[in-house]
Amino acid sequence: MKKRKVPERKCIITNEMKPKKDLIRIVRNKEGEVFVDPTGKKNGRGAYLSKDMDVILEAKKSNALSRHLNAEVDSAVYEELKSLVDVNEK
Repeated sequence: MKKRKVPERKCIITNEMKPKKDLIRIVRNKEGEVFVDPTGKKNGRGAYLSKDMDVILEAKKSNALSRHLNAEVDSAVYEELKSLVDVNEK
């Protein structure tokens, strides 16, 4: 049986290529809204972060999401990311 190719994406902080399911997608849609996309299928410009608290904190500190998505990222987005990472680590 043939093995299926696992889709990989790059974390914008660590620059590591990882399987898509090991990353969290953040999306900016056409209206300019920025939100977390747990399904990974919503329309819009996406950026990926590793499911690691250090990576989330570094993204907030360096404002990397705002640069990649060309939009202002609300602090609520970072809080949602932190809660997603907390759930995954437990």
